[in-house]
Amino acid sequence: MSRANFLTGVERTFNEGEVIVTKTDLKGRITYANDIFQRASAVTEKDALGQPHNFIRHPDMPRSIFKLMWETIASGQELFAYVVNRALNGDHYWVYAHVTPSFNDAGEIVGYHSNRREPDRQIIEKEVKPLYAKLREAEAQAENPKKALAAGSDQIACFLAGKGVAYDEFICTLGQGQRPGYR
Repeated sequence: MSRANFLTGVERTFNEGEVIVTKTDLKGRITYANDIFQRASAVTEKDALGQPHNFIRHPDMPRSIFKLMWETIASGQELFAYVVNRALNGDHYWVYAHVTPSFNDAGEIVGYHSNRREPDRQIIEKEVKPLYAKLREAEAQAENPKKALAAGSDQIACFLAGKGVAYDEFICTLGQGQRPGYR
């Protein structure tokens, strides 16, 4: 079985006070990975550095959420999101991610920085998993990857329009007015 299809069903967790930190270049290749990232992802620093960050992408994570993330951070804005990742051994772990662009002295984006914390389990179960299942279903019904990405993006846009909020507002409302994962 290829690694792309290998899942153990085992969920990894980390302590509430721990923060997973990675930095990437403009193309999303890892330039820094802290020890908590290495432990959660079952990788060594040597194995992580230079890898595209999506090497830990879990198949249950909708591509349309990553599209939204890349569009947001490439425009110079930050993004909060719930993400499920896959460790190299096939385990998985959920995070509440804060992804930001990194700027040089001239104000140009030179890379990206992500801090991830242990998420609120109730939010994952009640809100995030059902939404992500709908997005993946829309993506799976499309005839090719490009149309799949468009279908998922349309689905999240309709969902947010129905709630009358932007994505970042929706994420913040999940914590009942507080930023989830920040206690």
